[in-house]
Amino acid sequence: MAKASTTEVFNCSVDQFYKIISDYAKYHEFLAEVKKCTVLKTEGNRKLVEYQVQVIKAFKYQLWMTENAPTAINWEFASGDVFKTSVGSWKLEDEAGKTRATYVVEATFSMFVPGPLANALVSVNLPNMISSYHKRVKQLYGV
Repeated sequence: MAKASTTEVFNCSVDQFYKIISDYAKYHEFLAEVKKCTVLKTEGNRKLVEYQVQVIKAFKYQLWMTENAPTAINWEFASGDVFKTSVGSWKLEDEAGKTRATYVVEATFSMFVPGPLANALVSVNLPNMISSYHKRVKQLYGV
């Protein structure tokens, strides 16, 4: 299983950051690899979200997002053509009015991918993704 994780402090409140990470329909506005994101179904605090992404090639996958506002979102794989499994989470903590966010993802692929390459594929975009979230915070909240 390929794994990646990071912890970062964002210049906004936990509530503000939670609004960004739970607004799936707007992911395409600031995450370059996301072409479209659609909530297909809502069951209580769970949402089935379809991601259409472009990383080397275009592909789709669906995740069940379990929202525990305003401090966590967990997800688990529902279907798709590249991943066999995918689980992960955002955990948010207040740090003097800012947000300490921990992002964790684990995935397996539907085709054979050697371990080191699988880890690289899962983590390669992490710095760019975190940078995109920082830019989104600045764009929305001016800090």
